Amino acid sequence: MKRTFIKILGLGLLLSSLSGVSAYAAETQTAAETAKTIEDIKPVVVEKIRLDAALIEGETVHITGSLGSERNTQDNQVYLFELKPYEDSLGERRDYIAQAPKTDRLDFRVPLLENSENTRLFSKFVAAVYAEGKYHVVSNPMHVTNPEAIASSKLPYKDPLTKKGLLIELNQIADAFELGVKHVIVNINFSQILGEGIDYEYEGKTYHFDAGIVAGYDKTISTMSGKSMLVTAVVLNGWNPKTPELVYPGVKRNNAAHYYGFNTSTKEGYETTRALASFLAQRYSGENHNYGRVSNWIIGNEINNNLNWNYMGDMALEPYVKEFERSFRVIYTAMKSKSANARLFYSIDYDWNFAHASNKKYSAKHVVDKFNAYINDGGNIDWNLAYHPYPVPLTEPEFWDDEATGMILQNEATQIINFANLHVLTDYLKGGHFRNRAGQVRRVILSEQGFTSKSATRGDNNELQAAAFAYAYYIADSNPFIDAFILSRQVDAVVEVKDSLAFGLWTVDMNSPEVVLPLHRKKIWVVFKHIDNRLWSLEQTEFAKKIIGIEKWSDVIENFRYRSLEK
Repeated sequence: MKRTFIKILGLGLLLSSLSGVSAYAAETQTAAETAKTIEDIKPVVVEKIRLDAALIEGETVHITGSLGSERNTQDNQVYLFELKPYEDSLGERRDYIAQAPKTDRLDFRVPLLENSENTRLFSKFVAAVYAEGKYHVVSNPMHVTNPEAIASSKLPYKDPLTKKGLLIELNQIADAFELGVKHVIVNINFSQILGEGIDYEYEGKTYHFDAGIVAGYDKTISTMSGKSMLVTAVVLNGWNPKTPELVYPGVKRNNAAHYYGFNTSTKEGYETTRALASFLAQRYSGENHNYGRVSNWIIGNEINNNLNWNYMGDMALEPYVKEFERSFRVIYTAMKSKSANARLFYSIDYDWNFAHASNKKYSAKHVVDKFNAYINDGGNIDWNLAYHPYPVPLTEPEFWDDEATGMILQNEATQIINFANLHVLTDYLKGGHFRNRAGQVRRVILSEQGFTSKSATRGDNNELQAAAFAYAYYIADSNPFIDAFILSRQVDAVVEVKDSLAFGLWTVDMNSPEVVLPLHRKKIWVVFKHIDNRLWSLEQTEFAKKIIGIEKWSDVIENFRYRSLEK
């Protein structure tokens, strides 16, 4: 408000220079008049309330908070309002849902109204005071943070025996079983699920889903989870002109964008998104073996890259992350209210502090920081992180010399975090303000990384690829804050090989771009198979020490898992 007063005074001085009269009036203004002017422009409300929690307790939501020391409004009451996720202001509304006397601690209880169009499961609650004929929001928004309390499935989360994972081809499932794969990735395209064949009742409305598309996911997920593989599903929002409500308002199709940001900023987008998320979580909760189980859900891909992977148009960092946080919270709430122990993640790439010149790419660190701040302000939920620590550049597999690029440091100021400094990521997440509701460090899965066996300058380098994988896996396996290492991929991709990115365990038939046809196993296939076998691991990775230039793995890997077995 001081800024406003100075601006008004400055305007007066400007006018005085033209008339010669106002300047004299300003100079002779009495102290009392000045005080009255300042009083006139003081804010009507200066109170501040902190809402601490909104928890489901039976059929009610229990909201608590605390009141600041300054109290200057017209009555002695605090009013609780309910906003939908797509609403950001109170406007002239007067329909508060609860009130309480102004005391140091505030306590409200309101009906949850679950399974109705008026459900408060997704609502954000704000506290307001009454002054000058209207209600003023004086608190942070607070969302329900324990949606799992009403989940229909409470199957416990089953941790695999090891962290070894792979992006597999479904027609190569027998090979995946032989390899002993424990973690697998499935991509689910959000925008393709709406259609006909499956009717789904949710919160008072009926939605229609494509039976053929869903049947394909059923087969894939049940096949994998039925063989004790932990399934991680990446939820992506592709372009579909039939489902404009799923795309952020005003966003047009962009040829550079592979996928688009989720939309919960409109009523229709919010309602459709929560219904889709609820359907997926319920169907793949593990309760029906014909559908299978998804244990981890990754919402979006490399979301710090707005241009290619989460397109929402030109947007500054803060509003971009705020919109993603809005959608993530809606999807989280929908999924956890159906499958209590499913884990939700979002994905970032390795550009930790990398500076981009546009409003379409952001550093991963800034995204993590902003997202966490918004989550803490609106009610802490158990988000987790999916990370992609590729080598620099991707065409050279030996990450252990990446410090020479100048992009790798052993602290949070680093431009890039990959396997050369992976501890920086988990060290950073140990900070108290990043902890989940139970005070634990957020879970991290390495959901995509690969090492090429083909170089434009050096030709085939199968031994180098296998050595890089062994070293990287041992680093992840020895870090207690990493839950999974999912390698990209089982078979080389034709389009990637053309760019010297031959990440697979198998070579591929380059003459078959439409159908993936594996040709030959590479050196990495054998290493991958035995990397998590205590009896065989060190023997199968012995060759890699000479390539890397080390005597013992424990010399370069802290808390190396097989240290006691090293010679």
